[in-house]
Amino acid sequence: MKHRGGKVHIAGRPFKGIKSTVDWKRNNFVMIVSRGYQSILFVLVIVMAGAEVQENLSPNCKQFLYMGTLPRGLQQQSFKKICQFYEGKPRFVTLFDTFSHIPIYSAYTFKRSDGSKKVDVPWMYEPQLSTVSNSREMQPFPSENLHKSFEDAQAVLEDYSNSVIFERGQLNPDEHQADIHDKASTYTLTNVVPQVREFNIGPWKDHEHIIRRRLNNYCRGTAYIVTGVTTSGHSIRRHNINRLGIPTYLWSAYCCIDFDHNAPFSERSKFPVFAAHGLNDREDNKVQEMTVQQLEDFLKKVTYVDSSFQIFYDNCVALNSAMP
Repeated sequence: MKHRGGKVHIAGRPFKGIKSTVDWKRNNFVMIVSRGYQSILFVLVIVMAGAEVQENLSPNCKQFLYMGTLPRGLQQQSFKKICQFYEGKPRFVTLFDTFSHIPIYSAYTFKRSDGSKKVDVPWMYEPQLSTVSNSREMQPFPSENLHKSFEDAQAVLEDYSNSVIFERGQLNPDEHQADIHDKASTYTLTNVVPQVREFNIGPWKDHEHIIRRRLNNYCRGTAYIVTGVTTSGHSIRRHNINRLGIPTYLWSAYCCIDFDHNAPFSERSKFPVFAAHGLNDREDNKVQEMTVQQLEDFLKKVTYVDSSFQIFYDNCVALNSAMP
């Protein structure tokens, strides 16, 4: 996969107007009919259950956002805001694209961590996007073939099973969390995008390490992180159906207004806010750090966002921002 330049979409589909949407609906209609009456009922359930995803985030979920404010300028009909619950508590927030079955971004608060991973957690799905459930918490995938009831709205394990090039890459990585349950909550496919293996275990993983060490050492207060993707319409297919949007770029930005002003200048200059992006490819995939303004300008050029796009409220400027 090579980036050829030009505008690409954050929604994971080529911007060709109404026809592509109609074709998609037609394809899904044929697929639904072929599954029979039971599947039609499942689709009706999905539509009804969509209201469980929060349109306006509760105060408990806004704690993961700087000034309780979502990134601005990223709204499309297929995007759903998810407050990710695990073990009875909200853990982070995700903007999810039910069309391309991947998150557009995950927003979370960084927890000081030694970088250890929680590797014995089963992968989970999000009931709020699919079947009627008494629980708003993410759930382990069922052992039986019951995922047909919710795979129209989100990814399932089979979507990744035959992929040689791509791995499941977390936007909210477990190494940026400390509590065992916070780590476990990152193992949901609504927090995962297809990452090229060489990029995932190489430059992007190195970047996650750098941010963890920097925030561990120099952020005194709460660090808010938003990590997201851009896509260009390419997809992982299963049974000849587009299943997962493939990210072109991964990007990330953090905001920490309470930081160590005595830190070395090379680190102090990267506060209170800084950002990065990297090409999700086998080659030319170096992660570049930059200001948040530079990242926003870059994303306005390569993704379909509106002119008001802003990652952090007021660009992460503290109310009393006078420097000591």
